[in-house]
Amino acid sequence: MESGSFVANVAKDLGLEVGKLAARGARLVSEGNRLHFRLHRKTGDLFVKEKLDRESLCGKADPCVLHFEIVLVEPLQSFRAEVRVFDINDNAPIFPNKEPLLKIPESTPLGSRFPLQSAQDLDVGLNGLQNYTLSANAYFHLHTRFRGHGPKYAELVLDKPLDREEHPEVNLTITAVDGGSPPKSGSAHIRVEVLDVNDHVPQFSRLVYRAQVPEDSANGSLVVTVTATDLDEGSNKKITYSLAQNPEAILQTFQIDSETGEVRLRGSLDFEAIETYDIDIQATDGGGLSAHSKVLVEVVDVNDNPPEVTVSSVSSPLPEDSPLQTVVALFSIRDRDVRVGGKITCFLREDLPFAVKPTFRNAYSLVTDRGLDREEVSGYNITLVAMDTGPPNLSTETVIEVLISDINDNPPVFREDSYILTVRENNSPAVFIGKVHAEDLDLGENAQVTYSLLPPKSGDLSVFAYISINSDNGKLYALRTMDYEAIQDFQFVIKATDGGFPSLSSQVTVRVVVLDDNDNRPMILYPLQNGTLPCNDLVPRSAEAGYLVTKVVAVDGDSGQNSWLSYHLFKASDPGLFSVQQQNGEIRTLRQISERDPMMQKLIILVQDHGQPVLSTTASLNILLVDGFSEPYLQFRDPSKHPTMVNPSTKYLVISLAVLSFLFLLSVTVISIIHICQKIKYREKITIQEHFYDDCNFPNHLVQGGAHGPLSQPCPYEMCSATGTGTSEFRFLKRFMPNFPFPHGTGEVKAEAGSSVPPDSDRNRSLGSEGHARVPDDYM
Repeated sequence: MESGSFVANVAKDLGLEVGKLAARGARLVSEGNRLHFRLHRKTGDLFVKEKLDRESLCGKADPCVLHFEIVLVEPLQSFRAEVRVFDINDNAPIFPNKEPLLKIPESTPLGSRFPLQSAQDLDVGLNGLQNYTLSANAYFHLHTRFRGHGPKYAELVLDKPLDREEHPEVNLTITAVDGGSPPKSGSAHIRVEVLDVNDHVPQFSRLVYRAQVPEDSANGSLVVTVTATDLDEGSNKKITYSLAQNPEAILQTFQIDSETGEVRLRGSLDFEAIETYDIDIQATDGGGLSAHSKVLVEVVDVNDNPPEVTVSSVSSPLPEDSPLQTVVALFSIRDRDVRVGGKITCFLREDLPFAVKPTFRNAYSLVTDRGLDREEVSGYNITLVAMDTGPPNLSTETVIEVLISDINDNPPVFREDSYILTVRENNSPAVFIGKVHAEDLDLGENAQVTYSLLPPKSGDLSVFAYISINSDNGKLYALRTMDYEAIQDFQFVIKATDGGFPSLSSQVTVRVVVLDDNDNRPMILYPLQNGTLPCNDLVPRSAEAGYLVTKVVAVDGDSGQNSWLSYHLFKASDPGLFSVQQQNGEIRTLRQISERDPMMQKLIILVQDHGQPVLSTTASLNILLVDGFSEPYLQFRDPSKHPTMVNPSTKYLVISLAVLSFLFLLSVTVISIIHICQKIKYREKITIQEHFYDDCNFPNHLVQGGAHGPLSQPCPYEMCSATGTGTSEFRFLKRFMPNFPFPHGTGEVKAEAGSSVPPDSDRNRSLGSEGHARVPDDYM
């Protein structure tokens, strides 16, 4: 049949609808490396791919069957198919030797038989060799015989005595005819040389010699030894052995020693190709007479062929969520040793999540046996072992590579359970403050992580005004300048989502802490610096060294080290008379006051914090040295400008009363203004607190000082004179305004350890432990 000839309709044979083969990705898989047929997927028709030669495909085997598989990919399924190739008479019989020579003594008795070389016909059955014919002659006729294993052969039978003197040579033509239609034939020219008289013909010890030879025998191995004898004398008695009139395959496989008659292997044996050899042995004496015998060699099968594994289809890559018993590959196993080796077993070399499952005859499928996880193992090199039972045991290993494809089964995972980031106040907008990172164990788009800010559950989106995130890399940026005095920290939730379908996500909480900068100068609470009248304090001239004159009270709006204050005497009328305690701002006398000291002493106190850079402010106060508190010396007049003599005691008393009254009114006014401002700011901070309290977790202390911050409530003061003393001794400051309520803090300040002032005095209730008075942020 020519190439493209129709063979069969596969879809119809398999019971499939037209078009199903194409939809399921049907293809042909041959046991060998060559496909002889072509499948039309749309119609299901099977065609001859190329012109077939039965003789090259199967040789003398009959019937000639070609095996292949029809594999359907989606879902994976396999069908075995066989096509039988029928022989046609396309080969004529051929004689290997076109001019054989026979030497026959003239004394040969009638009826003697002389075997002729067999003709070779590659066809089989009726198309093979069927008969021989001999050209007309007066001496011989032809007799056809059958071999046990092999083609027919012919023998010349002597009908008439030969006469060398009359006809020294007889020429014959033998024709081999096959049974084809029309028949084909081949011929050879036989030349018979008539020899002179030789009375005795060699005689073999046996008519048939039998031998068994293992197929793995080495070249040169002894098969059998034949012997023949001749009763003649002299040169007619010497016998020579040869392999006469044998097919070429026998001549290439065996050889015989012409003198000893030892038949040995010349080539290798293969039981799977030829199981039995029928060898003609000829013994010829010195006179030219010959005799024939046969050697039947039976090839003994040995286990010399390992199993052959043919993989017809592999599903790779394989999704990691494939269910159990999913078909991964289809393969078949064949062992050419048909009589030895026994049953073939197939197994996996390693413990893998796969199993071998037999399907039919020598076909198997590789299926999943356990769950797969690409994140644990991304691919497998599966080693299939096919082993026979020997002896000896022979095995074949075949490696099947299966890749595992990814599915989105892993959510992004943040490196930390929560993040704490810091940003310094007064930062530049859009400054980078930190980064979050989540890793996804999946692959490709399933591992691409996108970051986003989650809105609060309450729906308030105020957090988006403070923070921005890069969705690709998780970098966080501050959108506005932070003010530590307004907000100390806040937190929000970041969501990491992968690119799979459906997508998976995870969340993490991020807390941003605002770091304080030294951006607030110290504020003087006492003495009041109103820029009009200086603050005056009275000191009796009878005061001893170490006498507490007054105390400078200041606060700083910053926190931590930036709010730690120190007090220094910056300038004084008499630097040797007064000193300032660096920690608490107390002003004390260094020595006893003398009559020579001027009545009015002016001091400038420098108050500075411990931040970087250091910020400071100054406080000015006047100290009046008087003989007693009953005489208020609040103002002084230059004697050169006011020569009028006035009673000093009366003048000082009037001035002191006027100054005290003015200071009282001024203090009430200032405190009222501060109180009103504080109320306004407090409401604004409560609003900010409500915006972030629920979901963003803004702390409640955004509008109050910390542990080292300012006072939690305002403390106005007035100057008071001690009662019950004849000298009107100055006691210090007294709080005369009520406490304003604040949402946080108690407003109480403990007295400094070691202070000379009683614990229950108003003065101690007004000052901090280290000279740091505490006020709310509103004073800043």
